[in-house]
Amino acid sequence: MGIKAELIQKIQSKTMTMGVCGLGYVGLPLAVDKAKHGFKTIGFDVQKEKVNLVNAGKNYIGDVVNADLEALVQSGMLSATSDFSFVRDVDFIAICVPTPLDRHQQPDISYVRNSTIAISKYLKRGSIVVLESTTYPGTTEELLKPILEEGSGLKCGEDFYLGFSPERIDPGNLVYKTSNTPKVVGAIGQDAVEVIAMVYRAILEGDVTTVSSPAVAEMEKILENTYRNVNIGLVNELAILCDRMGINIWEVIDAARTKPYGFQAFYPGPGLGGHCIPLDPYYLSWKAREYGFHTSMIEASMMVNDRMPEYTVERAGKILNRYKKALNGSRVLVLGAAYKQDIDDYRESPAVRVMGEFRKTGAEVSYYDPYVPKYRDNGVWYEGIPVLSPEAVRQYDLVCIATAHTNVDYAMVCGCGVPVFDCKNVCKNIQERGNIELL
Repeated sequence: MGIKAELIQKIQSKTMTMGVCGLGYVGLPLAVDKAKHGFKTIGFDVQKEKVNLVNAGKNYIGDVVNADLEALVQSGMLSATSDFSFVRDVDFIAICVPTPLDRHQQPDISYVRNSTIAISKYLKRGSIVVLESTTYPGTTEELLKPILEEGSGLKCGEDFYLGFSPERIDPGNLVYKTSNTPKVVGAIGQDAVEVIAMVYRAILEGDVTTVSSPAVAEMEKILENTYRNVNIGLVNELAILCDRMGINIWEVIDAARTKPYGFQAFYPGPGLGGHCIPLDPYYLSWKAREYGFHTSMIEASMMVNDRMPEYTVERAGKILNRYKKALNGSRVLVLGAAYKQDIDDYRESPAVRVMGEFRKTGAEVSYYDPYVPKYRDNGVWYEGIPVLSPEAVRQYDLVCIATAHTNVDYAMVCGCGVPVFDCKNVCKNIQERGNIELL
């Protein structure tokens, strides 16, 4: 029996053992979904803290149901380890590790490379490896394939299958989770595509679309996030122009979105955050240079978005000037540290960058975030104020709203008489607006 038939039999009988490398925002929800659908699953992570938490049934990811994790661990369907020798016990392993940028804004694929090397040492015949980490087109075939073949002595397409299926995680989304978000699969060889797609159909509720190669799937993921980056860059630039023209950009967008076709609403803000949208265009522009191509439109939007934290602080300074105050020495309260509303994730958060820019001016910066009581930036930990009360708000010269959490009493904040710079339009329904200024 060939490996394709063996793998199909294991999928259908649910005797396939699953693996997930990287137990973060992408990996842990995926591991839980695999185990929930009747497949024994082993999670791999180099961080012992995460491994210990999983094995204790203690959840640390917002999109995972605590009771699900605890029950799966207690039943033996899900376990975690830092010992990659257990790769020899799995039939399918998904790589879900970070792909950040380095300090030169170049792709840092060290996590992917190191994970692939670790897996290659224990890869067995009849295994499947799927990369889910967002990366530049060509990574699966140019980086993973040679490492896996050299480390294992096996032949891709004959002894093991290799593919790419981009993660689509939107932390805090109440409708679309890992389980019901459609999947895209690209792999090396038709047999690999068919089998990998069959695996995802067995563990997820969303549709699975197959494409002709890993590179197509890799580029598809880049397109998803670059599309958002470019459109957000457009509205951010228009927001700057509308401020000069005395036009409310938020009202403009609300009017435009009444058109039932040809327009999708994107909104301005103090910058871009998260694990994908601010980073992916850099991966594409970096790879494009290999072909002597400059992604001019994409790079222009990146420049606009990257400058928004600085622009936010400049606007805040102008607001304080009208009250005859300078940023240097003023007390500024930033509402929000997370990169988007109602989550505790502050990766690449524009709010964090805004606070950094405020500090550069000499302002005394505090923050409040009900989801992020403390955060780390450039090796330094910062703690938020514990309670947002009228007494606390009145201690500041300016309030800057950088994240639109829904469990913050903005009416109370605006009612304290302190100037409020609303970068997220969360105060739109407040009638008394004399101290409120919009981005």
